[in-house]
Amino acid sequence: MKIENRKQEIINAASILFKEKGYSAVTMRDLAKAMGIKAASLYNHIQSKQEILSTIIIDLAEEFTNGMNQIVSSDKSAIQKLENIIELHVDVTLRNADGLASLNNDWMHLEEENLQYFEKMRHEYEENFRDIVYKGLEKGEIKAFNIEIMVFSTLSTLRTLYLWYPKQKNIDANILKHDMISVLLTGIV
Repeated sequence: MKIENRKQEIINAASILFKEKGYSAVTMRDLAKAMGIKAASLYNHIQSKQEILSTIIIDLAEEFTNGMNQIVSSDKSAIQKLENIIELHVDVTLRNADGLASLNNDWMHLEEENLQYFEKMRHEYEENFRDIVYKGLEKGEIKAFNIEIMVFSTLSTLRTLYLWYPKQKNIDANILKHDMISVLLTGIV
C-alpha cells in the first residue's frame, strides 16, 4: 500500500474518532485499535496526533477559503454568490462530515502557527460572507434585515450541517442543495 494512501486512511479513521470522542479524548492507541494495527505502526506514516488534527482542519479550511475566493471574484449577483456558498458547504459536508466535526469543535487545539493561520482564514471567510450580504443589501437584492443576524443564522446552519445530514436517510444531495438554498435565502413563508 502506498504511504500516502495509508496516511489518508489514518486521517479518515482519526476524523471519525475525533467526531465521536473529541480530539482531547482520543489517544494514538485508540486510533491504532480502530485501524487494527499497532500504535507504533502509525508513526511510520505520521509524526503525531497534532499532525493529524492540523491536516484535517487546515485542509478543510483551505478548501472553504479557495471556494469562497472563487465565489467572491466571480461576476455573479449577491444571491448567486450566496447560493454558491451554500452549495460549497453542502458539497464539503457530503465529502467529509467527520472532518468538519474537528474543524468546528477541535480547532482550538491547533498549535500556535496553525491556529493563527486557521483563525485568519476563518475571519476572512466570514468577512467575505458579510461583504456579499452587505453588497446584496446595497443593490436591493436582499431584504433589509440586520446583517449580523443574517450572517450568524446562515453560517451557523451551514457549519452544523455535518451533525444533521448523516442522520438523514432519504434526502438526496441535489434536493438538499435546492431546499437549503430556498429555505436559507427566501425563508419558509
